[in-house]
Amino acid sequence: MSSTSPSAHLVVVDFEDIFDASKDLTAELERAFGGHLSSSSDSVAASPLGIIAIRNIPDFVEAKNAFLPMAHTLAHLSPEYYKALEDPTSFYNAGWSHGKEKLGDEPDFAKASYYFNPLTDVPGTKDEREKYPASYPCNKWPNEDDLPQLKDFKQSAQKLGKIMHQAVAHVAKHIDVMATKKVVGYRKELLFDAMKHTEKAKGRLLYYYPIDKDQTATTQAKEDNWIGWHNDSGFLTSLAGDLFLDDETGQPLSPDQIDPEAGLYVTNRSGESIHVKIPDDCMAVQIGECVQILTGGVVVATPHCVRGPRAGFGTSDVKVARISCPCFIDSKPSFPLTLPEGCTSINACQAGVGRDKVPLLEERWVENGMTFGSFLQKSFEKYYDWSS
Repeated sequence: MSSTSPSAHLVVVDFEDIFDASKDLTAELERAFGGHLSSSSDSVAASPLGIIAIRNIPDFVEAKNAFLPMAHTLAHLSPEYYKALEDPTSFYNAGWSHGKEKLGDEPDFAKASYYFNPLTDVPGTKDEREKYPASYPCNKWPNEDDLPQLKDFKQSAQKLGKIMHQAVAHVAKHIDVMATKKVVGYRKELLFDAMKHTEKAKGRLLYYYPIDKDQTATTQAKEDNWIGWHNDSGFLTSLAGDLFLDDETGQPLSPDQIDPEAGLYVTNRSGESIHVKIPDDCMAVQIGECVQILTGGVVVATPHCVRGPRAGFGTSDVKVARISCPCFIDSKPSFPLTLPEGCTSINACQAGVGRDKVPLLEERWVENGMTFGSFLQKSFEKYYDWSS
């Protein structure tokens, strides 16, 4: 069963409250991330979505509006430009990626991605970059001299990504407070320290190409026809919302041209599929698998997918595309993914929701204390290694 009532039960908090470390946001985080139904209701509507939205982040809306539309230009360059932007040694986790990721056993051409680190062009040490190529790739920026239509691309990407990173670090501090109340042996400020001081941040500027009319009849019934159900393999993911546009002109679409069932879906904590619309003036944060491990399953990863527009909706001659820009904020790759005292791997892994939709955590996190870099490498091999 799925719900298409976007945002009705999305928890929204103000940045001023997130910024204030003395503010107790446990109740809000419980409603957003808790692993059980609200005590006030047993309805699906009350079940936590695994996502929280933040309003009034300084400069966020302006930075988002400046950067996201550039994805249309990037997605329509001449093919010769893309080769120089690809990085196969990092499993295409820097620069341009299109058709490199697996969707089942087939290459995924439904979307293209441009990956960038907003914090530094050269993360980590030389030894760390060689040991963890998927964690610490170097940036591959478009040459703005050759591509004047992408003027200020790098500056705009860095500005948005840094804002998203800083907001996530503040959220992490409040998750730490909640975890220390619920998890025996959870170290104070464990997540905040890792998020605040990391050099590993990965922005992903996504362009979802229009669904081909010949394919729409067979794919429109699928919830995940634009991006398949998955968990984020890292720690915390910040989301900049989305932008629907005309693929041919690059112009944003009016609300009546956008299928109300298209967009982001999550699996809530009672296992239901829920359509979430992030308000235009908000950034959102969702949980990755590493936080599920570190909290022993008290906080669990957020299964999510993206659904494309249905056939025949709106103006038939408009080719609908979508732009989004998540930013994955993670620890250094040597960070040990260790369970809290008294928790077992069964506690951590089986606490997850949507296990019938996403790759099982225990197939990639194979030992307590496994480094994040090794876990991430194993996860990317599952999605990108065509020999497996």
